[in-house]
Amino acid sequence: MARLDGKIAFITGGGSGIGRAASVLFARENAKVIVTDINLAAAEETAQQAIAAGGDAIALHMDVTEPDSWQAGLAKATEKYGLINVLYNNAGGSTQVDDTAVNVPLEEFWRAIKLDLFGTFLGCRFGIPEIIKAGGGSVINMASNVALMGFPGRDAYTAAKGGVASITRSLAVSYAPQKVRVNAIAPSVTLSPRVIALMAANEAVKRIGESHLLGLGEPMDVAYAAIYLASDESRITTGTILRVDSGVTIS
Repeated sequence: MARLDGKIAFITGGGSGIGRAASVLFARENAKVIVTDINLAAAEETAQQAIAAGGDAIALHMDVTEPDSWQAGLAKATEKYGLINVLYNNAGGSTQVDDTAVNVPLEEFWRAIKLDLFGTFLGCRFGIPEIIKAGGGSVINMASNVALMGFPGRDAYTAAKGGVASITRSLAVSYAPQKVRVNAIAPSVTLSPRVIALMAANEAVKRIGESHLLGLGEPMDVAYAAIYLASDESRITTGTILRVDSGVTIS
């Protein structure tokens, strides 16, 4: 029996990196997957890879910072599959413009807050009611190791991801009676194309990349953690910030 038999998973930021790896892996484990991304062509490519892996997937355009986009995307997903019982709020990311609170451009702060924190907030706002209708399920948010440790020069991203970690814990308490589990993954430097480019341009990111106890992670390493949180194997796991960081937050 596949680990995600009977699951319908809604994944944001599925057009590349961790989101693509998770979409394909979820499909391989027999989930029906709704791959969403602001870049529809990238989402469609991921959906085709998921189908080629033996799964069932569709692609949707979505801007996670827009309430109307969330409502439209979830409506299309439930029209296609009937329900949703896994929501993976994966979309997000930092940029090379980030800096300390003293120096970061204010527009970069609000970009990070809007994409990483508000986008996750909206996913929970509109996705959790759908999961309740399905009789319960799993919300997986994307935090970061920077939410759990001091990290210089990325204060906009740190603030946003710290908020994601906090709202994950509070939502886990709020919706446990409706059998909704809410957890987050906190990866460190993960070798997606975006992060590889960021490492090349940011010495602080490059240095932290050199401090991992077990080497740098790949997108699939994070996707495997998401599989656990999406599956019934984690049926009593909620409010957890799961570190997938090669030991960087303890070293």
